[in-house]
Amino acid sequence: MEFSSKLIEKAVNEMAQLPGIGRRTALRLVLHLLKQPLEQTRFLSEALVKMREEIKFCSSCHNISDAAICEICANPKRDQAIICVVEDIRDVMAIENTGQFKGIYHVLGGKISPMEGVGPSQLTIQSLVEKVKNEQVAEIIFALSSTMEGDTTNFYIYKQIKSFAVKTSTIARGIAVGDELEYADEVTLGRSILQRIPFETTMR
Repeated sequence: MEFSSKLIEKAVNEMAQLPGIGRRTALRLVLHLLKQPLEQTRFLSEALVKMREEIKFCSSCHNISDAAICEICANPKRDQAIICVVEDIRDVMAIENTGQFKGIYHVLGGKISPMEGVGPSQLTIQSLVEKVKNEQVAEIIFALSSTMEGDTTNFYIYKQIKSFAVKTSTIARGIAVGDELEYADEVTLGRSILQRIPFETTMR
């Protein structure tokens, strides 16, 4: 792809580094921005820089937040005794969109995957175990995707907390095996949360 402007070429190269954005799409976006008022592009760039510099991760659940404690954890109407364990922040958003879950979350930051070099120590598993150990947690809901890595992660966490007086459950298999939560429709995901089943039954 030939460019008559080095400035356009640099902008396209940077835009093309975003996931799902090829060079042709990047060029289309850059040319679109070029047609817009300068202030609109400035607002976009300032919003991105401000987000990157000031975004925080909740010290309790590891969700993205504007403050030290996220709005979900700080909400007195949420049931602090029920914790839904998810892989990443996109899963929090997906479950929140169902409007069916009234507890809080714990974001692991990934799944155990030896093939990709991801072990338990690289996830926030230990802080979850400490939370179960030190706080009044009644139930842990495993809401990881139904993949080998997800199941492995669920089982690892279960072994770490099974000696504590805490109920463990997993979302019902309305979510197809191998599916990621963020792509499930809201009705199916909402039902899977409400119709969750004891985790022990999934190991038979």
